Amino acid sequence: MATNEEEHQDPAGSTGRFQRFVEENDPADAAEPRRSVMPYVLAGVGVIAVLAIIVVLLVVL
Repeated sequence: MATNEEEHQDPAGSTGRFQRFVEENDPADAAEPRRSVMPYVLAGVGVIAVLAIIVVLLVVL
């Protein structure tokens, strides 16, 4: 049975590896987030809707 002291030991130095990971992966060096595609999709849907309305009005009138 493991003692309380053994449960809190750092297994295989994982804390040191984590600290090295944090130092190497600085958030300031991260790439810029990608722009959202949603405005372009909405603009495309709007253009198609306007064209459909114009076609329907030309056919009906």
